[in-house]
Amino acid sequence: MRNRILLIDDDKDLCKLLKKNLQTDGYVVVVRHDGESGLNEALMNDYHLLVLDVMLPKISGFDVLTNIRNKRNVPILMLTAKDSEIDKVTGLRMGADDYLTKPFSINEFLARVASLLRRYTVLNPDDNDENQILNTGNVHIDLTRHEVSVNDQLIELTAKEFDLLYFLASNKGKVFTKKQIYRGVWEEEYAFDGNNIMVHIRRLRKKIEPDPENPMYILTVWGVGYKFGGDA
Repeated sequence: MRNRILLIDDDKDLCKLLKKNLQTDGYVVVVRHDGESGLNEALMNDYHLLVLDVMLPKISGFDVLTNIRNKRNVPILMLTAKDSEIDKVTGLRMGADDYLTKPFSINEFLARVASLLRRYTVLNPDDNDENQILNTGNVHIDLTRHEVSVNDQLIELTAKEFDLLYFLASNKGKVFTKKQIYRGVWEEEYAFDGNNIMVHIRRLRKKIEPDPENPMYILTVWGVGYKFGGDA
């Protein structure tokens, strides 16, 4: 089955260009040009990835993101029209998995899309091997179902949050620099953008830590990076 992508952007020329290149790469692409119709489409049908512009008519990209995140765990790539640190951090905090600043190259766009889809769909749902389940401390990670529970309570994570948690938890006790985390989770060369990683770490802590201000699972190793503890 081919991956389905929903592209929500009011720039019709850009959408035509992105759609053409995505289809050339074998994806099924649906386009919507305003936030309202994009949100309805995202909630009514199943997609493997959403590409969402921040500036949209009728409903803003951030509002679309919030509504989708309340109901769906699909990977979301945000597009920002300007190099605004606030837009990027806001999107990541609200649940976006990655972002691109316009203008961007088609090759970079396709690489980001492929990376998000690869991380989200690489698991074979028919593979029930024991390696698909990871238990560490009170954290239970089910790769087959793409689910995480803490103290037997199911936790809703975005695709990138799940990838980040699994990356750290499957290497329990090992310290990773931001550069190593970026390569391991985003599967790209580190672009000196620590905010992306820090925002995802902060969101993960809020979701899985009993006390996010004093984490017991995702630990900061000052001056180096992060590691997964979770002995409790």
